[in-house]
This record gives sequence, structure tokens and C-alpha cells, in this order.
Amino acid sequence: MAGLNALEGAALVIGGVYMVVMGLLGRPDSPQQAEMGGLTVIALGLIPLCAARGLSRRRSWSRGPALITQIIALPVAWTLLRSHGILIPAGIVLAAVALTALFQLARPATVEALDIRRPGATPDTDSADA
Repeated sequence: MAGLNALEGAALVIGGVYMVVMGLLGRPDSPQQAEMGGLTVIALGLIPLCAARGLSRRRSWSRGPALITQIIALPVAWTLLRSHGILIPAGIVLAAVALTALFQLARPATVEALDIRRPGATPDTDSADA
């Protein structure tokens, strides 16, 4: 689960770096737009990387950013699937990764491992009463 988030984050950071480099060295129509787009993609890539680190350390806060990343990945995958050429396999891979990660994040075992409680639930105080 942490690995899937790290994979997505790394892909975003690599894509963002590529966009910045092509904005600086290539001949885009708008260098500023290419560079800013690349920096934005890099910043977005840091979110799943931080979530992956938190998930590997079993931090409960990391589940939220990981879930949001996967939910955002689904429309991106859909857009890739509706395109042409090499983007279709990329959409299939992205959809498979996002759905797998969503499934893993929603499993009761994951919720338990991250020590996530329902809103309003209090920790068991049975051991403190004894």
C-alpha cells in the first residue's frame, strides 16, 4: 500500500521534473506555463510520497492524503483511457494501481493497523478500570 503511493508520487515528481526541464531547454509555446505546470506536478507528487512515508510508519494521518490521491487518480485514468496510443495502457495501469490502493486503504485490517477510530468513539477504557 505504501509502495503504491510511493510509486505514484515518484511518477508525478519525475513527470514534473521533465516538464520543468522541457520548459527551460525545449521550445514550448509558453515556457512559463510549462515550468509552472512542472512545479505544480512536483508539488502534487510530494503528497503521495509523504503519505507513503506515513503509511510505512503506520501513522493514522497518512490514510487521508493517500485516499485523496487515489480518488484524484481515477478521473485522470479515465481521461487517459479515452485518449489514443500509448496513453491507453498508461490509463489502464493508473486505474489498476488506484483501485488496488483504494481497496487496500479501505480494508478493516488497514484501519486497525493505522489505529483509526470512528468519529466519536473513545478508546477502550476497560484495561484502565481494572
